[in-house]
Amino acid sequence: MAIEGSEPALGAIVPCLVVADVDEAVRFYRDAFGATELYRSPCAGGVGLHVNLRIWDSLMCLSQEEPNVRRDQVEYSGIASPATLRGTTCIFQVRVADPDTAFERALRSGAAPALPPADMFWGDRYSLVQDPFGYLWAITSVLEVLNPGKVAERLGVSSMGKS
Repeated sequence: MAIEGSEPALGAIVPCLVVADVDEAVRFYRDAFGATELYRSPCAGGVGLHVNLRIWDSLMCLSQEEPNVRRDQVEYSGIASPATLRGTTCIFQVRVADPDTAFERALRSGAAPALPPADMFWGDRYSLVQDPFGYLWAITSVLEVLNPGKVAERLGVSSMGKS
């Protein structure tokens, strides 16, 4: 969506999250991750809300889940929130300067801890939180850059080839 002030960079992937309550999602992402609301409008056809956010250096869209749209099988009827699906199909990974502080801020804002910050064998400080809408967020920082051989060694496997 090329709305002034929220144009994505060429080649950028902009996730569009479906949530049950857009206003609550905006509040959470603002409090937990410092999101800034860039744009708000009704969804196409006037059903539900659409909001563009900036979180860190990324753009993200939020759309209001509308049960009537799914029931009536109209445009976008195949999308649903993680709560409706009883699971999520993706993890949003973000690299930050201080993953421990970002993890704690997300918890104070209403996220649930899924994996506390830990130093991982692949060289990252890594944690997972589940936001109140069912999406998982990996909060990371790079501690060391490793080659595939070193990661394989730490895993105790003979090799890690490219697929």
